[in-house]
Amino acid sequence: MIIISQEKRRIAMVLMIALLLSIPLVAMQFTEEVKWTLFDFIVAGVLLSCTGFALEFMFKKIKNTKHRILAFALILIILFLVWIELAVGIFDTPLGGQ
Repeated sequence: MIIISQEKRRIAMVLMIALLLSIPLVAMQFTEEVKWTLFDFIVAGVLLSCTGFALEFMFKKIKNTKHRILAFALILIILFLVWIELAVGIFDTPLGGQ
């Protein structure tokens, strides 16, 4: 089992968030279909950061492998549902996109 320090995990998390946020940033340079504002990048960064910290907390607290897998899946499902709601508004909330 590979043990990675908490500092290295956090650096990896920040780099992964930066990589994910660079995708729409680069896409905006080549197409008019992607139109993110500064607020969109901030919200996405906060959402991804919260997900990363939730995963880190889950890995610290849950020792059972089956429970870890279930919690990991649940956290990712919540991330995807919130992201989709903010993007296109599948649940018809006031926070939904166009």
